[in-house]
Amino acid sequence: MTLFQSIHNSGSALTANRFRMDVISSNVANANTTRAQYVDGEWQPYQRKMTRMAPEGATSFNSFLQKAMGKGQSDTQGVKVTEVVPDQTPFKLVYDPTHPDADEEGYVRLPNVDIAKEMVDLMSATRSYEANVTVMNASKNMYMKALEIGK
Repeated sequence: MTLFQSIHNSGSALTANRFRMDVISSNVANANTTRAQYVDGEWQPYQRKMTRMAPEGATSFNSFLQKAMGKGQSDTQGVKVTEVVPDQTPFKLVYDPTHPDADEEGYVRLPNVDIAKEMVDLMSATRSYEANVTVMNASKNMYMKALEIGK
């Protein structure tokens, strides 16, 4: 591990969690959007999106296995967002015959966004972001103290 590896790892985690918070805010903003995509002549509600993260650098199963067995060194270099995937849970059906997007039976398809679940995800991302800021500040303070030794 190089001298500034911990700062780099925390920086990548800050970037990834910031992106995660952006995706969550998009989900909350579109929680009632019934016309997000026009597919086959019909409007589709907004579909919840989720982020997937993976460690940077460690790409093979063998590197993880060797590290777990204590024979290898950690070759991770932080974390990155690998993809944004749509949530495949079904849309919510709400009976509201007065809604302009209601079908002939009076049901409206609403996005599969659960505000409570989004708030839990947002709190998790926020706590992770704060923890990485703390790590970055602690690392910075250690390096500053190390520079003062040489004075």
